[in-house]
Formats: sequence, C-alpha cells, structure tokens
Amino acid sequence: MDPGVVDLSRLQFAATALYHFLFVPLTLGLSMMLVIMESVYVMTNRPEWRVTTRFWGKIFGINFVLGVATGLTMEFQFGTNWSYFSHYVGDIFGAPLAIEGLMAFFLEATFVGLMFFGWDRLSKLGHLIVTFMVALGTNLSALWILVANGWMQNPVGASFNPDTMRMEVTDFGAVLFNPVAQAKFVHTVSAGYVCASVVVLGVSAFWLLKGRFLPVARRSMTVAAAFGLASSLSVVVLGDESGYALTDNQKMKLAAIEAVWHTEPGPSGLTLFGYPDTVARETRYKVEIPWLLGLIATRSLDGTVTGMSELVLKAQERIASGVIAYDAVQRLKANPQDMAQRARFEAHKRDLGYALLLKRQMADPRTATPQQIEAAAWDTVPDVGLLFWSFRIMAAIGFAMIALFATAFALCSLRMHMDSRWFLRLAVAAIPLPWIAIELGWLVAELGRQPWAIEGVLPTFLATSSLSRAALWTTLAGFTALYGVLAVIEVRLILAAIAHGPEERDDQPAPGPIPATIPVTA
Repeated sequence: MDPGVVDLSRLQFAATALYHFLFVPLTLGLSMMLVIMESVYVMTNRPEWRVTTRFWGKIFGINFVLGVATGLTMEFQFGTNWSYFSHYVGDIFGAPLAIEGLMAFFLEATFVGLMFFGWDRLSKLGHLIVTFMVALGTNLSALWILVANGWMQNPVGASFNPDTMRMEVTDFGAVLFNPVAQAKFVHTVSAGYVCASVVVLGVSAFWLLKGRFLPVARRSMTVAAAFGLASSLSVVVLGDESGYALTDNQKMKLAAIEAVWHTEPGPSGLTLFGYPDTVARETRYKVEIPWLLGLIATRSLDGTVTGMSELVLKAQERIASGVIAYDAVQRLKANPQDMAQRARFEAHKRDLGYALLLKRQMADPRTATPQQIEAAAWDTVPDVGLLFWSFRIMAAIGFAMIALFATAFALCSLRMHMDSRWFLRLAVAAIPLPWIAIELGWLVAELGRQPWAIEGVLPTFLATSSLSRAALWTTLAGFTALYGVLAVIEVRLILAAIAHGPEERDDQPAPGPIPATIPVTA
C-alpha cells in the first residue's frame, strides 16, 4: 500500500469528521435545551417562553441541516475510501450504523418537521412531546454512532473466522454494552450540552450588551447558566470515567496521553506540564501531582500506570504470537479440515492483528526478523507530544467552562447578570472554546488509537481502498471547497437570525442601553 494514499485517506476522513463535529454538539445540546424551555412554557403559559423556544428552534434547524449533510458524506466514505475496513469488520461495524439510520435518524427526521410547523396545529403538550421526540432521536443517533466508534476502540463481542477471512459478531450485547462505548457516549453528549449552553449564554450576553430582546435574553441566560453548570460538571466527572476505561482497554493511549515512558512504583502521579522528549523517551521539566493519576486510572492509592516501554515489550510478545496465528490461517486456507492448525489458530487468534503490523515492512509476516518485530512493536506508540498537549488544553477548557457557568449561575441567582458587563463580554468571547475542546477531544480519541483502525485487530494502513493520490487530492479539494461554502452559509444564516432576534412583538423594546432596573418575571 502506498503510504501517501494511506495518509491522504486519513486526512480526508479526519477533515470531514472534524467538520461534521462542528454541528453535532450544538444539535445535541440545543435539542435538550428546547425541551427545557418549552416545558417551562407549557407549565407557566407565559408567551415569552414560547418566543424563546421558537427562536432557539430556528438556530437548531439551521445547524441540524448542515449536520445531516456532512454526516451522510462520512458514511459513504467507508465504502469509497475504506473498503477493506468495510469488508473486514462490516458485519459488526455496520450494524450500529444501520440501527442509527433506521431507528434514531428516522425518528428524529419524522418529528423535526412537526416541531417546526406544528406550533399552531398541535396542543401545547402535544408539541412538547414532539420536541422531546426530536431530542430523543438526536441523542439516540449519537448513541449508535458511538457504539460503532467504541467498538473500534475496544473490539469486544466479535472474533475472526478463518473460513470467511472476516471478523464476525459473536455477542451483540457485548458490542452494545461495551464500557468504552458507554463512557464515550455520556462524555460526548455532555460536551455537546456544554457547547449549546455556551452558545445560548454568549448570544444572550450579546443581546444584553446591546440592550435588545431583553425578555428572551434574560430567560435564555438563566436556562443556559443552570444547564451549562450541570453539564460542565458532568463532562469532568464522565471524562474521569473515560480515563478509567482506558486503563483496562487502551493502556498505550493512556500512557501516551500522560507521557508515561516507563512504569514507576505506585501510586502514579499526574503530570500537569512537561516536555515529552520522543528521542530520549522521557518527559523533561515535568510538574507532577503525586498519586492523582493512580487514583484516576486505577481507583486506588497504590495503582500504577504501565509505561510505553513495557507496553512495547508486551506488543513484541503479541506480534510473535500473532505470527503463529497468521501461519495457521494460511495453512487453513490450503486445508480447512486441518484440525491441528485450527487448534493452533484458536490458541493464538487474539494476537492475529498484531502480526498484520508487520505487513508495513513485508508481504509475509512469517519472514520477520526479531529486529523487524521490535520496530513494528514501537509503531504501536502514537504521537505522544500531540496527545499530551491536546489533552491538557482540552482539560483546561473543561475546567474553565465550570468556572464560567458557576459565575453565570451565581449572577443569575442574585439577579446581577444584567449589570455585570464584564461577565457579558467574557461570555461572548467564550463561544468558540467548547468547539476547540471538542475537536481536541476527538484528536485524542482517534490519534491515540493509532496505528490501529480497529484496536489490536486491523492496522490503519491495511484498511484503505485502492485509490490513487490524484483521486484523493481531487476529492479532498472538492470537500474543502464545498464545506467551506456551507460553513459560510451557515454562519451567515445564524448571525442573521441572531441580529434579527426572536419574533417581533408589540412590547419588544427598541435597541438601546440596558435600563437601570428591569422588572423580573418568571
């Protein structure tokens, strides 16, 4: 396989995935916030809450359309750019995607039209139920997508069949209740809730600074402050749970994120800052919090995190074992009835994927030398510096979000948010931060898995289609141009909606400075 084709295929998929995930978190969060706002409207019958819900529903709709369009492109890429991946693990990976389309997306798409056009045709309670169904479909879509992605990180409930030369499902329940998938789902959804809360908070702050749409702005900010505080706290707690899941299932990723080159006596300390030296294979100038990493990763005071050097030695053992499995598979292809070879394969099949790492250097892994096996084992170490700093920037933004929403909640509770212009400016400036953290989170999740397309099963360089560099450059340029145009259209539509504001009403104040006192109503 041409390394350039592999790199371009990865770049194209990464570009479309990261672009798609600009829209997903806002859709996830706004759908739940719409349920909250409309529930208040149903309970209080105050028209201001109806106006508030309809405005944020408009923003949701603009974002929803772009999310669907970019998501469809990604699903087609599994067939066009990653055909061997689809052939090798399609029986397992395709099932959650099919369920997502048939159950969650159709549910969401069916009710989204009723949500937009049913305000004057449905009862208040009926329309609230429709809005809830949209939110449910949106979150179920995320669940099934992350079940598929979680299986790529921790391939449980499946095994290689030497008769078909493919991975096949052995326990779909294990795939569904995969601990990595469940941890990723709750963490990702909570991050989407934070993203939407920051947008609602920032836009509301912008209106308050301009003295416009004050009834809607005050109510929106109150909802965003409470919902955002709960969501930002849950992101940190659930992120801790994700880290704990890595301890058993993705030890190399955890070691790379923390730049742990060598296993040290427990309890392991958490490195706040440092310089991961990939040449000397040590972390220099590190500032460490004693015991904390051991508590996070092992839930114990004496727990240790296995270092990358020790994990590489383990990978060497697994590659050697995988070569035996690979040899047995080749012999079974010639004689499927050879029970001795089948038993030999069964004893080593867990490590078959590790033998495939050698195919980067040679056609037949059985001819590998000890030096080549050692080189292949070191290929299992991802980009330590990129993971180390991406994770720390993401975590820093996460804690900053807690501080932002705690301040917002306190000011709203004390009825001081109208006069705190410093905070309103801060809330507007904070709007891009959740997207930065979310995109860095996906970089950590996906790059931390390298060199695997399926952890321990299928190397990335074997998963691609037989494409030319010219074809990949052409499609990459086309996607970039198309998505660039769509991004400009979306941003302009959202900014125009924000500038126009909610539905005009007779009692809507004209633009101007914030009044000294404003009557407060529920």
